Amino acid sequence: MNEEQVYIIQPVFGDNAEVLLSEAIALVDSAGASYLGCMRQTIREINPATFIGEGKLQKIKEELGETEATILFNGDLSPSQTLNISHALGDRKVIDRTTLILDIFASRAVTSEGKVQVELAQLRYLYPRLRGKGSALSRLGGGIGTRGPGETKLETDRRHIRSRIHALEERLKETERRRSLQTERRKKERVKVIALVGYTNTGKSTLLNAMTGSEVYAANALFATLDPTARAFEIEGVPFLMVDTVGFLQDLPHGLIEAFKSTLESAISCDLALIVCDASADYALQLETTLETLKDLGFASPYLIVMNKCDEAAGVRFPKECVCISAKTGEGLEALKRRIFDALREEFVKTTLFVPYGRMAEYSASRNLLFERNAVYTDDGAFIEVVIPAIYAEKFKQFAQK
Repeated sequence: MNEEQVYIIQPVFGDNAEVLLSEAIALVDSAGASYLGCMRQTIREINPATFIGEGKLQKIKEELGETEATILFNGDLSPSQTLNISHALGDRKVIDRTTLILDIFASRAVTSEGKVQVELAQLRYLYPRLRGKGSALSRLGGGIGTRGPGETKLETDRRHIRSRIHALEERLKETERRRSLQTERRKKERVKVIALVGYTNTGKSTLLNAMTGSEVYAANALFATLDPTARAFEIEGVPFLMVDTVGFLQDLPHGLIEAFKSTLESAISCDLALIVCDASADYALQLETTLETLKDLGFASPYLIVMNKCDEAAGVRFPKECVCISAKTGEGLEALKRRIFDALREEFVKTTLFVPYGRMAEYSASRNLLFERNAVYTDDGAFIEVVIPAIYAEKFKQFAQK
């Protein structure tokens, strides 16, 4: 089977067009297709029918000739614009940026929750585009834009699709209720949640593996992992839970953020977020995009800025408050752990208790409320180095050294 070729139409509105184009090329690669070429078009006034105008479309048609290429418009198109561009280019398959991202999501989702979220996002996006699309869908064949719900579901009546959207929404609500119970249980168990958030492909999964000793799938590709992953680890004897979340992207469609809100709930309700940036790329843009997306989600937790891949960015100056690491080599990970603990220092009391042997049973009754790090036994009792959650510190005041 020949690899699908994609030709990109890049609308130019400001000075970020080249960044968006490079992202689009990476997205095409992540979708399993190959990049054929592109046409940049400065937009002063949007053409309601075809967005960029008939003249430019004619040039693209001539340039492509007999090549069977899929057209990617690197922005959002209305249903009628999609059909009009397709017709102007000889009935070629035309997709927009959201369709491409949804297709990648469909290929990456592994868990049932992830698949539900992808299908819901696709149906919400495609529902208003169903009118007059029957013939266009019949021409699509395989390739980008046909994964997920698929043609069979999309060719059924609109009422069935509305019903399917409602059913998926109810399933996600149940998932959200379950996740809320998990969050409450973690709070009762005093486990602090550290969320990894940031641009896609900045090394979040690699960092998760390095910090927790796990083997979560990690690859040099956009949206390599889609489903949330949680792994336990310790700092100074205190257990933490690290959660990896779906990556962000510049101009990530709002509908996708909404669809994955339950997955991103772990980032919103975390005790501390690590905003992971690629130090070897445009980290300022990544940070701005991440913070804007988190703001849209109502995020209000404290965070640390982590510059990953610093070993590939020699001589680059970073903001003073960030932590420079290399998740791949392990450089800076111990410093990151210290910064995490320091950021949550008000939540804990580090001290040494002296417990006389005669009061050991009394101490043991509340032992599950703290974390023991080390113990030295003497003739009279035990000196125990502990970390106590601040809310329980008063309970052990009687054992504090005078």
